Amino acid sequence: MVAQEFTVDLDKPLVFQVGHLGEAYQEWIHQPIVSKEGPRFFKSDFWEFLTKNEWYYIPSIWLPVVCWYTSKSFKMGLSLPQIAIILVLGIFIWSFMEYSLHRFLFHIHTKSYWGNTLHYLLHGCHHKHPQDGLRLVFPPTATAILLVPLWNVLKLISTPTVTPALFGGILLGYVMYDVTHYYVHHGQPKSQVPRSLKKYHLNHHFRIQNKGYGITSSLWDKVFGTLPQTKSAEKEMKQMQMQ
Repeated sequence: MVAQEFTVDLDKPLVFQVGHLGEAYQEWIHQPIVSKEGPRFFKSDFWEFLTKNEWYYIPSIWLPVVCWYTSKSFKMGLSLPQIAIILVLGIFIWSFMEYSLHRFLFHIHTKSYWGNTLHYLLHGCHHKHPQDGLRLVFPPTATAILLVPLWNVLKLISTPTVTPALFGGILLGYVMYDVTHYYVHHGQPKSQVPRSLKKYHLNHHFRIQNKGYGITSSLWDKVFGTLPQTKSAEKEMKQMQMQ
C-alpha cells in the first residue's frame, strides 16, 4: 500500500505542517512563491509576532554594540589604525562564516519531521517565500544567543585588547550582510555593483539553489568552486509574480 503524499495547506499555519512532507520537503521549499504577503507560521499570535522583524532593527540594535566593543579596545590602548585593521579582519572572518553557514547549515538536507520543521524556521521559509520582508533578517534575540559562544571563542584565540574590536568587526560584517540581503531582495539598485549582487543572489533563489552561497560577496564561491553561471533571475521572479 502506497502512503498518500502530504499536501501543505497554505491557508493554515505552516511550521507544524512542513515536517510531514518527509523527503518531498527539499523539492517543496525550492519551488518559491513570490509574494510580499508572508505566510502564517503559528496559530499563536505571540509566537507569530516573534517571527517577524523589520530590517532596520538590525543596524539600530547592533551598530551601537559594535561601537561599544570597538571603544573598549581603544580604551585598552589600541590606536585607531590598529582598530581599523582589526575591524576589516573581523568583516573578512564574517564573510567566511556567512558562506559556510549558508552552504553547510542553511542548505542541509533534511527529511525527518523535526529536521524539516527546524530547517524551515531557519532558512527553508526564506526559499519558499523569498520576498517575505518581515522574515528576511535574523531575529535579534536569536543573534544575541549566538553571540555568546562567538565571544567565548574569540577570548580563547585572541588577546584581551584585540578581542573586543575583533568581535565588533565580525558583528559589523553581520550587520552589513543582513542589510545587504534585505536590499538585494527589496531594493531597486541603479549602479552596477548592487545590481550585480541582486542578480547574483536571485540566481541562487530562482535558478541554481545549490550554488552561489555568498550574499555580500562572491569571493568564497570562487575559492570553493560554487560559483554559478549567472543569467537574469529577475525576469523569472517577475514572471512568477504575475502567475
